[in-house]
Order: sequence, then C-alpha cells, then structure tokens
Amino acid sequence: MSAITSAANANKRSANNQIHSSRRTLLHRSLAIPVCGALLFTAACGGSSSSPSVKTNPGSNVLAISVNAGPAGNYANGAFASVTVCAPGTSTCQTVNDVLVDTGSSGLRILSSVLTATLPAQKAGDGNPVVECLPFITGYTWGPVQTADIELAGEKAGSVPIQVVSDTAYPVPTDCADFGTSVDTLSSLGANGILGVGSFIQDCGPACVSTGSSNPGLYYECPASGCVVVGEALAQQVANPVASFSADNNGVLIELPAAGSPENSLNGSLIFGIGTQSNNALGTAQVYSVDDYGDFVTTYKSQTYNQSFIDSGSNGLYFLGSGDTGLPVCADADYFYCPSTTQTLSATNSGATGSPSGAVSFSVANADDLFNNNPNATVFGQLAGPNSLGFDWGLPFFYGRNIFTAIQGKSTPGGTGPYWAY
Repeated sequence: MSAITSAANANKRSANNQIHSSRRTLLHRSLAIPVCGALLFTAACGGSSSSPSVKTNPGSNVLAISVNAGPAGNYANGAFASVTVCAPGTSTCQTVNDVLVDTGSSGLRILSSVLTATLPAQKAGDGNPVVECLPFITGYTWGPVQTADIELAGEKAGSVPIQVVSDTAYPVPTDCADFGTSVDTLSSLGANGILGVGSFIQDCGPACVSTGSSNPGLYYECPASGCVVVGEALAQQVANPVASFSADNNGVLIELPAAGSPENSLNGSLIFGIGTQSNNALGTAQVYSVDDYGDFVTTYKSQTYNQSFIDSGSNGLYFLGSGDTGLPVCADADYFYCPSTTQTLSATNSGATGSPSGAVSFSVANADDLFNNNPNATVFGQLAGPNSLGFDWGLPFFYGRNIFTAIQGKSTPGGTGPYWAY
C-alpha cells in the first residue's frame, strides 16, 4: 500500500487514495512500509507477452474485488473486497465491506468504527492488552491486536491475530506518532480496513520477537500507566490470513481487466493459491525473485533501482523524483506528476538475483487533467507520482495483467516464495 499524505488535490482525491502499504519494508523483511504518493500505471502497460489473459473463473477460492471510489467516495485506483470476521470458533460473525486489498503488506486491519463483532483481545504475559503501531512511509495505524476467524470467499483461517485500528482506544506513544500522520479513521484511510495479502506471513517477523535494542518497536503492551514496547512471538503477530488457509495457502493471484480511458469502476478477482487449482495456474507468467524486503530490481534510463516492488495497495505508479524523471509535479498535489502532455516511458524489471528480466511500457498523464476532466472516474491507468526509494508498481500495473504474489516459505510450481510473477 502506498504511503499516506495529508494533502488533497482539486478533485478531493486525497491521501485516502494512496494508501498502500505496499510497501517497502523499512525495518524488517516482513514489515511492509508503504511508499508515499499516488501512483498509477497506464493501460499501455497492461498485458505483457509473458502474461496469460485475464481469467474469470469462479470458485470457492475466488474473492470478488472492485476498483471504485471506496466508502469515503473519493478514492482513485483502490481495489476493495468484503471480509468476514468471526469470534474464534463461533458463528458470531460480521462482514466488513470496502476493505482495501494490499499485496504490499501482511495482515488484516479493520477500523474500530465499523467493527461491531466482539473479538477477544490479545494479552501480554502479565495480562495487559497488546497494541500495535504499523508504520507506512508517511503515516501509521495504531490499535489493539485481537483474534478472529477470517472468511474470504470459501476459504477460512482460524484464530488469526488482526489489528483493530483506533487511535483513541489507547494513548498513542510518542515513538509511534513520530511515524507521521495517523490513518485510523475512514476520512484518513479512505477504506474500512486493509487486507494485507503480501509476500510475508507476519507483518514484522523475527525482529519483533526480540526484546532487545534491535526490536523496531511495533508491538506494545498497554497497562494503565502507559504503553511500552514488548517482544511479540511470531504466532502472536498480525498475520497474512492466506497463509493460515487449509488449502490454497501459498499465495494469491489478482486479476483485473485492462483499463483504457478513465473509467467509473472495474471488477476483478482475488484468487487464493498458486498452482493449487485450475484457476490459479502460473501458466506462462514469469517469476521474479525478491530479496528479504520483498523488493526486486527496476532499471530505468540505465540506472538500477533495487528497492522496487509491486503493490496493489498503491494507487499509482510512484517512481524517482522530478529531477530524475524530468516530469513536473502538480502545483497543488505534489505527490502526483503533471506533465504538459502524456509521456510514454519504459523500464525493465529483474529478479532480485538478476534474472529473468522483462521490459515494461507505461504512460504518465497530467493528474490534474485526469481528475478535473473525469470527475466520476475512479480507474486511472496513467496516474503517477514521485517516490525516492525506487519504483512502486501500484494498482495500474495490475490492469490487464495476472499478478501472482507468492508467500515466504510456501512451495509453489514456480519455486518457494516469496516472489512476484506476471
């Protein structure tokens, strides 16, 4: 999911539109930290010679997703789905709509303002509640860790730790607030929650298990005297629910049709498993290895950027800076590019280990013109913005492609995860 910003453009498509987690991991390989900006890829980059055509196979492992304006009504390039959470081992359940699908993070996060189901709170060893601070590049989510059974289409994951997002349930520690802006409300998040189905099982990993100085400080226990950092076992960390399915648990496939001109909405599928059923075969998709942070390599104008990644939670294509690209940023919303005419560009993606590689063509249009000339549209294939870390291939990259995300340590026909494939 991309980073959160506080500014809004003339069409009120604000940081809400750019969540996304996706994620560059900052502290640990499983800690997905979204990159800021709104980044969209043009329809011109839809469909490559190595990608199978978009499929529409129904099945118990298929969750419907929709690119639309979201529950706040102002989201651009956001893919939303419905998630059902239940009190563990019971039929006391709630379906939460309009949850952002994010391959750039791991774990389910739901706004406390929309959650009516009563879920058991996770407790530290001394009985104090456990609360998490998850940082993205320019913002953070804060709230207690609770446990839920999660149902996605016909798949179920039992007793999975999730984050219930609320910055009022417990005082936000200074170290957490230092990550930037809280996105703990509908108006700031633009979604009712985040469904993190990224490359890693936990949202932090071994770094958060330690209680020493190497702990990045994401998990806290919160007695009445105030919240303090605590070590969190892997099994207790907020986790990718797909990894806990009894089957179809080695990754996900996102299928979205190509997007030409700006469109009002777009429907697709989140398919669970890689090579586990007839509707999630890798086919001719090319596998791209990633490093311990979930990154691979993008080469642009002969320069190599090894902090690049694919992220359905980012609403545009975020890459480099205006000085490197020659593309001017928008006067008001400086997290988007606003070239005077649409620019057609190309780059090459490679696995973290160097091969294989494949060319990508994409276009960057004037964001102000896109929004002002298409006031009812939510699907923009040519939306882009700056990102100093490398290339964040956001949701526009998914239009017209089948994108696979393999989970760490899981066996697939394309090898053991993590990896990307398209």
